[in-house]
Amino acid sequence: MSILNILEAKLDETKKQGRFRDYLHLERSAQDKPWAIQHGPAGERRLNVWCSNDYLAMSHHPVVIDATIEAVKRVGLGTCGARSISGTSIYHAELESALAQAYGKESALLFSTGFGANDAALSTLSDAIPGLIVYSDELNHASMIYGIRYSKAEKKIFRHNDVAHLRSLLEQDDPQRPKLIAFESLYSMDGDFSPLQDIIELAEEFGALSYLDEIHSAGIYGEQGLGYAEQLGLLDRIDIIQGGFGKSYGSAGGYIAAPRVVTEAIRSWAPAFVFSTSSPAPVVAASLASFNYNLRHDTQRKHLLDIISHLKDGLRRLGIPLASEDSHILPVLVGDPHKNKLLSQYLLKEFHIYVQPVNAPTVPAGTERLRVTPTSAHSHDDVETFLAALDQAWQAHALRRAG
Repeated sequence: MSILNILEAKLDETKKQGRFRDYLHLERSAQDKPWAIQHGPAGERRLNVWCSNDYLAMSHHPVVIDATIEAVKRVGLGTCGARSISGTSIYHAELESALAQAYGKESALLFSTGFGANDAALSTLSDAIPGLIVYSDELNHASMIYGIRYSKAEKKIFRHNDVAHLRSLLEQDDPQRPKLIAFESLYSMDGDFSPLQDIIELAEEFGALSYLDEIHSAGIYGEQGLGYAEQLGLLDRIDIIQGGFGKSYGSAGGYIAAPRVVTEAIRSWAPAFVFSTSSPAPVVAASLASFNYNLRHDTQRKHLLDIISHLKDGLRRLGIPLASEDSHILPVLVGDPHKNKLLSQYLLKEFHIYVQPVNAPTVPAGTERLRVTPTSAHSHDDVETFLAALDQAWQAHALRRAG
């Protein structure tokens, strides 16, 4: 069998398991949010999108669009170089300064992607600190897992959000060895918050560095929208905070806010940072505009949380099961890969509602789900339309209800 035939056979098996990923070709409109035009063989149709990470609809906001246009006209598009050569623009420097000040850290460092931020930061720290032990939540982002897995550090995985298990692992190890605890504030597939304060207290007790991924909560929680740690008043007790601009802030790129020695080590030694072309200056300008806007305005996040409350009430009333009700991410549990895809297709065809199905291996087999993520662009009328459509789809596919 040829190499290509081997790949074809594996793809066929993936399709039989209901794990093959289909992609819609969407044309999102800055004037028609949260709608998009789907382009396909059958022509065009207008869809209401319920699975976007553009939680605050900032990618469409005039502040972001105007900042991007102004920067393009001022400095052009790409930086065409790594940060160390010619890739550090005035916007990069200003955004890093704004991040450090907002988070109360000595410095901040930008990356082209959120994945790159986690991968580069964790792998570099893990290789640079002799004898380091890294403790990682089992449901951490793939970017965190890859950064830790391929490093020289010893790795220990604790059960998801299980503080007692984490404590037992910490107690088993030499108290003199350096330690780092890597975890998220909000887990993107289950929509649940971490026991943040408990983990921080463990880190302090055992002298471990704390590394917190806030990428799905930044922009939404806290008085200034800095994330779940700000909401709990814990920013000053966390050593390294990672976030990004590709979700709530409607732009692209990742960042860490940390002590100076951490950012200097990573920008000096991380190959993924040193040898990567930096983010285009207009994209950084857009991120800067969005970040500063959300520090001063809470209109988008207040409306989003109001929409979320409405939607949660409706889902409870209909008996639609959720993996978690903690946050603005609402994973609707289906529990079967084929029915999950059929349900998504039914909503698309019958109601012009787009919700992407999430199947294994992204989530454990048997917990397949629709990852529902309203945005601040949705209205209360949109919520009622979505609830009615989901209720009919649930009934049509004879799915189990909660309660």
